Amino acid sequence: MPKLKTHKGTAKRMKLTASGKVTRRRAFGTHLLAKKSKSRKRAINTSATVTGSMAKNVKRALGV
Repeated sequence: MPKLKTHKGTAKRMKLTASGKVTRRRAFGTHLLAKKSKSRKRAINTSATVTGSMAKNVKRALGV
C-alpha cells in the first residue's frame, strides 16, 4: 500500500498534541472586531479541540 500524502491545507490549520488530540483555531477572529466584546474576543483567541469522527478524518488527512 502506498504512503498517504499529507493534506497541506489541513496541516496548516490543525496541530496534533503530544497525547494525539487535534487542536484548531476558532473562527470569527480576523475582522469586524470592534462590535465584539472583550470576553468574546478572548474566547475566540483560545484553541479548541476537534472531537469525534471529524478528528478521525483530520488525522487521516494529516497522515497519522
